[in-house]
Amino acid sequence: MAQPIKFGTDGWRGIIADDFTFDNVRRVAGAIAGYVLKYEDAQRGVIVGYDTRFASGRAAQIVSEVIAPPAFR
Repeated sequence: MAQPIKFGTDGWRGIIADDFTFDNVRRVAGAIAGYVLKYEDAQRGVIVGYDTRFASGRAAQIVSEVIAPPAFR
């Protein structure tokens, strides 16, 4: 069973490679995509950003791969 992912006022709370893993990034991206499809206007799109923190660029790439249809990659 997957461990819960914890969020605080400044975002994801966790230790890199223990809690913040690329598998968990995929889980969060899938949850966000599901939420957008159910409750938002998906035609408006989603912006995926990143900063200079460790693995931020790779995490953004993974999120984009999860939420974007292949035709848009």
